[in-house]
Amino acid sequence: MGEASATGRRSRGGGGAARRAQRTAVSVETAKFIERRIPDFEVLDAEALETIEHNAETLLEEIGVNFVENPAALERWRDAGADVQGERVRMPRGLARGLCATAPSRFTQLARNRARSVEIGGRSLVFAPVYGPPFVRDVAGGRRYATLEDFHNFVKLGYMSKWLHHSGGTVCEPTDIAVNKRHLDMLLAHMTLSDKPFMGSVTDPERAHDSVEMARLLFGADVVDENPVMTSLVNVNSPLTFDGVMMGALETYAAANQACILSPFIVGGAMAPVTVAGTLTQVLAEALAGVAYSQLIRPGAPVIMGAFVTSIDMNSGAPTFGTPEAAHITYGMGQLARRLGLPYRSGGAFTGSKLPDAQAGYETANSLKMGLLAGVNFMLHSCGWLEGGLVASFEKFVMDADQLGVLHHFAKGVDLSETGQAMDAIREVGPGGHYLGCAHTQANFKEAFWRSDMLDYKPFEQWDDDGARDTATLAQARVARQLADYQQPQLDPAVFEALNDYVARRKASMPDAFG
Repeated sequence: MGEASATGRRSRGGGGAARRAQRTAVSVETAKFIERRIPDFEVLDAEALETIEHNAETLLEEIGVNFVENPAALERWRDAGADVQGERVRMPRGLARGLCATAPSRFTQLARNRARSVEIGGRSLVFAPVYGPPFVRDVAGGRRYATLEDFHNFVKLGYMSKWLHHSGGTVCEPTDIAVNKRHLDMLLAHMTLSDKPFMGSVTDPERAHDSVEMARLLFGADVVDENPVMTSLVNVNSPLTFDGVMMGALETYAAANQACILSPFIVGGAMAPVTVAGTLTQVLAEALAGVAYSQLIRPGAPVIMGAFVTSIDMNSGAPTFGTPEAAHITYGMGQLARRLGLPYRSGGAFTGSKLPDAQAGYETANSLKMGLLAGVNFMLHSCGWLEGGLVASFEKFVMDADQLGVLHHFAKGVDLSETGQAMDAIREVGPGGHYLGCAHTQANFKEAFWRSDMLDYKPFEQWDDDGARDTATLAQARVARQLADYQQPQLDPAVFEALNDYVARRKASMPDAFG
């Protein structure tokens, strides 16, 4: 849709349903993105960092990376000074690092509700939900293929979640919609059911183009041309391969000044060496090449250096999560990203468990705290992840989203203000007293401690009288309550109509494809 037709539709006013939604909408509290006041945890000393950086440059120079089915990329690399033989690109030492220097160290992704815009980079941390599962699970329905209704419900839960800053992207795959059309429905849901920032489609360059065009309808073409309004996930086909589809999406977004997460997808022992240092070397080389390529498209294009890393169970071949080796790699990549001055994506509520059970809790807690301490700036999969990413769980979504509040409070660090030192309270109470009634406690108790909105802290007798509900049951009730309380955020009816018209016309322009 061109700008003229969109402007014409805006002037006519829009549909009654959108106007009714606007009249009845209420605002839902969302916490500001985290600004860490705690130090990062570092596992590598200066000598180790320099060794890995040297080895990564050697890998790019001697072994190189493949850019497959993308002649234009090969030509760009050749013009930049790389040695291109067939689809193999070998980069002189320092070339990729030099190109990366034009990428911004921090940028703002606008939300349509500007109060919910996020800053990515520096000391910030932005939480986005699970991404990509073809299956969903809930207590009532069990494990099943995801539908568009499921997708809508996840977007609504994300909007209702206080500690979640970002609406995400493919929160689950709506398998009841044709593969070549479902991106339109997903984008429309993020744009109309939430007013938090969102992600674009990367499964085809044309779908990335649709994302940009719909964003222009939502924000206005001039705003999109000058500001990142989408952050989209571009995976490397590890080891050392960049495919034409993902790179085509990156090319579209970078040219439009929209942000991409350039993220190697690593299962240690299968897609990278079994050692931490070897994996770090490969991941750094892949990230350098991908970020550098974004800058060949448009110097200054916003980009996030990513690392999705897990290990493999050598007996079953299944990926494992919450492991110490993955933590070492995540911490190390954080150090390497900071040395490059690039925003960093990693971490998440990772688990290989099939249910939101004790295994899920342990692995998720390890993974979330790891991401916070590693200096991650954009955390994808921060809530809802189950079964190694094959499943988006409704109960785990709200369980994880609640626990993100712990990270918000931990990241504040220790308050050493006059109130934080609490000397007046200690003087008032003195030896042998208690603090429950003192003036300091009365003035500060409401904000003194983080409190879960979901977990149960009742005495046994009351808990038993209330039905002895376990955490999954509490989560099921919270899902139902949040969906019942959901109200659609305000949106200009003319914009609502223009977006729906764009989706309808694009869907009508092509036959369904489910392959």
